Amino acid sequence: MTSRRALALLVLSCAVLAVAPAAYAADTMTPGLRGDILASLHDAESKLTQLAEATPAAKYTWRPGEGVRSTGEVFMHVAGANYLFPSIWGAKMPNGMDMKGMQAMEKTGSDKDKTMAAMKESFAFISDQIKNLSDSDLDKPVEFFGRKGTVRSVLIIAVSHAHEHLGQSIAYARSNGIVPPWSKKGD
Repeated sequence: MTSRRALALLVLSCAVLAVAPAAYAADTMTPGLRGDILASLHDAESKLTQLAEATPAAKYTWRPGEGVRSTGEVFMHVAGANYLFPSIWGAKMPNGMDMKGMQAMEKTGSDKDKTMAAMKESFAFISDQIKNLSDSDLDKPVEFFGRKGTVRSVLIIAVSHAHEHLGQSIAYARSNGIVPPWSKKGD
């Protein structure tokens, strides 16, 4: 890489970091990749929570079509996955949070207050489980969804999953005339 390209990359990186919201900053209490994962997970949590709060309770049962998750079911799906992912690397799940319990949990997304509480508890759970990992734990082999990987790959999928369903929730909200609260701040 030429020094001119390297300097341009450095300047661009500094500019991005200067304008990036605090939610993207690494978790300063947790080092390395785990801190970066937690920062991205907290960003998804914050936005999902804001969107869940902005969505009227009557819209939690709205679905874009037959056979597709409702708004509340999407939020509960994220909550259930926040328990599932740590179980893959061996974390002990709370009582009732086996695969059957998580699938049943998803179907209870019609109650706004219960759904928001479930999301909050699930994000606290996965965050604690990530903080409890050591750097050496990240290289431990695991099997999930029929393939082999590492704890690190599960962390990446967990973050991707939360952001994937954040995008889905944004589309659902906008289909119902709900503007994501964080996007209003720039008006």
